[in-house]
Amino acid sequence: MATTVTAPRGMRDHLPADKARREHVLGVIRGVYAQHGFDEIETPVVEEAARLHSGLGGDNEKLAFAVMKRGLTTDDVRSAEAPLDLADLGLRFDLTVPLARFYASHRAELPSVFRAVQIAPVWRAERPQKGRYRQFVQCDIDVLGEPGQLAEIELISATTAALDALGIAGTTIRINDRRILTALLGSWGIVDPGAAERALITVDKLDKIGPEGVAAELRETTGAELPGLEDTIRSLESADWSSVADAEWLDAEAFADLLRLRDALPGADLRFDPTLVRGMGYYTGTIFEVAHPDFGYSLGGGGRYDGMIGRFLGQDVPAVGFSLGFERLVDLVTLPESAESDAVVLVYDKDVDPVRLAALKDEALRSHRRVRLERRVKNTKNQLAGLVEQGFDAFASVRADTETLEGAEFRPLS
Repeated sequence: MATTVTAPRGMRDHLPADKARREHVLGVIRGVYAQHGFDEIETPVVEEAARLHSGLGGDNEKLAFAVMKRGLTTDDVRSAEAPLDLADLGLRFDLTVPLARFYASHRAELPSVFRAVQIAPVWRAERPQKGRYRQFVQCDIDVLGEPGQLAEIELISATTAALDALGIAGTTIRINDRRILTALLGSWGIVDPGAAERALITVDKLDKIGPEGVAAELRETTGAELPGLEDTIRSLESADWSSVADAEWLDAEAFADLLRLRDALPGADLRFDPTLVRGMGYYTGTIFEVAHPDFGYSLGGGGRYDGMIGRFLGQDVPAVGFSLGFERLVDLVTLPESAESDAVVLVYDKDVDPVRLAALKDEALRSHRRVRLERRVKNTKNQLAGLVEQGFDAFASVRADTETLEGAEFRPLS
């Protein structure tokens, strides 16, 4: 009995049609980001283990794949106090930590304000499930060295332009600021940094456990009664720009910054959401997520992380990033008909001389964008139907006596 051969759990193969769709989406995103003045870089798939586990990656550090040191002995394994003692490298779990290291390595060669694009796979030891993989592609743009709101404006503008170019309509951008969250927690008496981080994790679960569940966890975190907490959280769920403008807990300066962003981006539908947290602990200011009414998950997100690069460089560098969820986006995009137009097939009989076939293919390539040779099979109908699925739109028959394609009839496949 033959065994089933599959890709590693949580990872996927991509057939030609799927690969073509993915490359089309990547091409559109790259083109838009280049138009907006971002430069693409590339970093290694591995980073030093100590760097990946330096506290910058939040919970993702727990999901990092470790690369064991070479030349380990049995005694090395026995004497190790923790599994990570056996690793010196690890697969990157996101593109932000590698970017911070890249900037620290090459700052002297980069402009004072650096606009970076990174589009590459990352790896996390997730529990595989629908829409969650162990290997997936991230599409990141970041602005490093710009302390003002121009960075956020450029990132949001480029991201919304990319979504529009992909034909994904109806998106909104939920926006908040870590300073507003800090002020909100402070109004509940949560000021200890450790307790605040736990409280933010709780607030981030609002859509899963509801106001009552969040209130119960917050009371457990603070050890206080916090009367009326459920009503407060419920009001935050429906909060908008006007309803919170006079709230006593609001950080007025941070809110004013968000208002300026809204006014600077009339083409983007920015929605203020005081319960938006974003899970990464390195965020220091503005945070944002792309939402769509038809989906219960975000299509991308990011924020300001002014303190991260200083961990590598020894001095702080302002930084903001926006990442699109490529694996979610690619399923929403349909290849335009023109993406595979002028792709033809020469269907040949088995007795056609290979040398002649090669010459006929070269002839076809002079007038067609893409050409494939296919030996004719008995079930020609199924053969041609399969070629349609692979993106070809016409074919011509090649017989043993075919000398040239001049005057050949290319018939539509569909």
